[in-house]
Amino acid sequence: MAGTGFGGPMDLGSSEAETLERTPGGPEGTGPAEKPRSLWSDAWRDLRRNPVFIISALVILFLVVISIWPGLITSQSPLQCDLAKAQEGSQPGHPFGFDGQGCDVYTRTVYGTRISISVGVLATLGVAILGSLLGGLAGFYGGISDSLLSRLTDIFFAIPVVLGGLVLLSVVTSNTIWPVVGFMVLLGWPQISRIARGSVITTKQNDYVQAARALGASNSRLMLRHITPNAVAPVIVVATIALGTYISLEATLSYLGVGLKPPTVSWGIDISSASAYIRQAPHMLLWPAGALAITVLAFIMLGDAVRDALDPKLR
Repeated sequence: MAGTGFGGPMDLGSSEAETLERTPGGPEGTGPAEKPRSLWSDAWRDLRRNPVFIISALVILFLVVISIWPGLITSQSPLQCDLAKAQEGSQPGHPFGFDGQGCDVYTRTVYGTRISISVGVLATLGVAILGSLLGGLAGFYGGISDSLLSRLTDIFFAIPVVLGGLVLLSVVTSNTIWPVVGFMVLLGWPQISRIARGSVITTKQNDYVQAARALGASNSRLMLRHITPNAVAPVIVVATIALGTYISLEATLSYLGVGLKPPTVSWGIDISSASAYIRQAPHMLLWPAGALAITVLAFIMLGDAVRDALDPKLR
């Protein structure tokens, strides 16, 4: 029963009464409250609905699988060559033709994925860890450490990447990927450090950080429990996009002859070898160059999708 506007009783309909009883947080405020969602759960929900993320993630997953197990899609060796078939086009069992040494272009393109993915992932991890550590500490403590980091990053930003690679890697005789990875980390960390520094400075001014500090939380606890989880999103976005850039940089340095060197199988090396035969045998250049372009594009698209999902301003 409920009172009418004229003071008399009025019967509530059964459906209205049931609705009132089932309403969460009804008049008494006793209904179940909706579980709060975090930035990461919202981002994952958006990513699952983003076709750009799905397509790029599937392409990257395929590239990672064949870089780990190239034997899944080819049974030949990238170093097995036959000079009698040099520069020949597509044949049964050799869909991409042969290069100038008579090696199967398809097999070398498949095996080149391993080097490109390895260099990109290792360089990105090194840059993200070193840049985040230095930038995060400088942004948290400020003062002279922040000033020194700012001046140091200015110095590294003034070094042209390709020119620096030509100078530094030209004296390296190692045939492994580590000198190339080390060079990328050496010149790549300043960008991440500035992103991390700015994100930490913004995060440490939030009320929950100030409240934790007032309750006696130590600096290490503030960094690990309160600041880092909320400041890492911009670093992840930049690092994801940069991964594609590092893959392209490795190919550029290998093309110029200062990156990876034969007999290492690399897209940059194959593109460099095929550039002299672009008129006679264009297939030698198109396939490794196309694989490189697709890989870089996939990582850039993935980074853009992650940025859109993690940036609250774009919601």
